[in-house]
Amino acid sequence: MSSSLPQEETVEANVQAGIPRGRFQRTFSALRYRDFRLLWFGAFASTTGTFMQTLAQGWLVYTMTGSALLLGVDGFLSTGPMLLFSLFGGVIADRMERRKIMMLSQVLQGSFALILAALIYFHTVKIWHIFILSFLTGSAQSISGPAYASLLPLLVKREDMANAVAMNSMQFNLARVIGPALGGVVFGLWGATACFGINGLSFGFVIIALTMIRMPPLQAGATSASMMAQMKEGFAFVASKRSLLLLTFLSFAGTFLGMPLFTMMPVVAKSIFKLGPQGLSVLQADYGIGSVLGALFVAGSSHAAKKGRLALALQLVFAATLIAFGISRHLTASLVVAFIAGAAIVGVVSLYSSLVQLSTGDAMRGRVMSIFMLAFRGGMPLGNLMAGFVAQRWSISTALEVNGIALAVVALVFIIKGTDLDAGLA
Repeated sequence: MSSSLPQEETVEANVQAGIPRGRFQRTFSALRYRDFRLLWFGAFASTTGTFMQTLAQGWLVYTMTGSALLLGVDGFLSTGPMLLFSLFGGVIADRMERRKIMMLSQVLQGSFALILAALIYFHTVKIWHIFILSFLTGSAQSISGPAYASLLPLLVKREDMANAVAMNSMQFNLARVIGPALGGVVFGLWGATACFGINGLSFGFVIIALTMIRMPPLQAGATSASMMAQMKEGFAFVASKRSLLLLTFLSFAGTFLGMPLFTMMPVVAKSIFKLGPQGLSVLQADYGIGSVLGALFVAGSSHAAKKGRLALALQLVFAATLIAFGISRHLTASLVVAFIAGAAIVGVVSLYSSLVQLSTGDAMRGRVMSIFMLAFRGGMPLGNLMAGFVAQRWSISTALEVNGIALAVVALVFIIKGTDLDAGLA
């Protein structure tokens, strides 16, 4: 459904159609907007299914191969397409209606999950099947990611933009709690086929939400510029703003060094704590619970000044948890550390993302977010490959400890120099 109202009037109408502001605390202010609520709940349902598949797929790959390196390869293939396609996704997001881009992506991702479910059900799945479908799924995500990130600010007013980013992180991490926990139960009762099948169907919730959003199409205007020219324009814009360059670098460092913690959890669960898939689901859910609380903290602080300083402090905390997780040999201690790690990393990601959004106008937002996401998401596959190699050559503990020390050094350099990451805000 679409509307002929201008963007600002449509957003205002969505507020009036929603729940009055007095009934929400500041922490949940973005949920006042009808269209944002629709997308939030649709994304939450789909992301829950995705994390069910993440648990099942990680366990399936590691039990089929017994190789931490191949687990890292699968992580690389699922997130690696961001390196290839996200910049094109950003240009497309600034040229086409973002809702249509997202709907196509949901159909593709759901289809790939159902294909893998069928392969497992008929006992014909091979490791190369998983690798190919991981790459195809990652490709669909990389094209639609900038469109999704650019759509969020259009659903709320500017003063609630940072809160919308934090609330989006909250749904993602709430799903990180429920998805692995539900996935562990479903895996134990019906096997991996059910986890992949449920995820395939869950993409329908996003499609339904997108059809109900009353936002007008993107008013991109006619342009004779080629995609490459627009891509270069995006890079030039980021290069002209020092704060955007620094945020992009810090995001890459955080994911390259930090995200292997989640990817390599099957190795930690099986090789160190001798856990099965249900035990792995507890570790991942614990990490997710911390992430939800971290998102709530950032949402409540979304109107505060100096978000950059807070992000750097949280990045230092996250670095410390990587080191502690690598050292720990006690499950209870590791659960505590995983909880803190989840809270810290989601705070970092939410704050960096909101700073980038607030520093960019809508005409450039798709391209700027694609560059930011290239750094943020692009660090994951490279980090997974590196961590998988180190874990296979030495140990998973060594990989986590080295990454934690390196990330701490990065954060400390910026803190000691007193870098102002908020300087680029309009």
